[in-house]
Amino acid sequence: MLVLGVCSLKGGVGKTSVTLGLASAALDRGLSTLVVDLDPQGDSTMSLAVDRPSGDVSTVLDDPRAETVTAATGPSGWADGGLDVLVGSERTVLHDRVDDSDLDRLRYALSWVTGYDLVLVDCPPSLGGLTRTGLTACDRAIVVTEPGLFSVMAVGRAMRTIDELRRGAAPALQPLGIVVNRVRARSVEQTYRLGELQTLYGPLLLSPTVPERAALQQAQGAAQPVHAWPGAAAAEVAGVFDALLDRALRAPRPH
Repeated sequence: MLVLGVCSLKGGVGKTSVTLGLASAALDRGLSTLVVDLDPQGDSTMSLAVDRPSGDVSTVLDDPRAETVTAATGPSGWADGGLDVLVGSERTVLHDRVDDSDLDRLRYALSWVTGYDLVLVDCPPSLGGLTRTGLTACDRAIVVTEPGLFSVMAVGRAMRTIDELRRGAAPALQPLGIVVNRVRARSVEQTYRLGELQTLYGPLLLSPTVPERAALQQAQGAAQPVHAWPGAAAAEVAGVFDALLDRALRAPRPH
């Protein structure tokens, strides 16, 4: 089971959209997938059209046991099976100030989880205890950005956080790389920022980038996987997430 964290340290770059795109690709491929919604905004939970269970991720972090995980997990309305959600809650913000001694709560909770090929952890867009808790539970981490000045600066902070966790609470964690979202082909500023990211991070800059297409937002707004959305633009974006999922699945990870 691959546990893949999706993070950004700047809001508005489409971190949840990337999480949902990867979930759509996994569902289309027939991989049994669990999405863990750690973002207090709960956007993944809403877009995945979950029939809410009795618990949520906050109750799991309060008391990480098999029973609380089961009580907080519900099926996504995207499909009849194969995609479940550990549902988000605004109450998770209470866990955003945990110290390093409590960072293993999600990792311990996921040790009770079986039957999935892939776990996607949608982290909050900030560098608090929740993000660190989410990444501590992961084998690999994706950093989501867009090609703008402030977003590029946030990538450096995210990569340093991953490195700090590797040297402390999460020695098995490795960066998968950087996903650049909302790319416009004819933007001079974006082209410059993409070149900057390539110079700074080289092979950690994942290819392909995710183009800015309204079809992605339309599908997610309608609580549908992008792979099921009609039109050439949706098919283009779906192909990008297929390639990014391939890259994640190829990455070596601890046994």
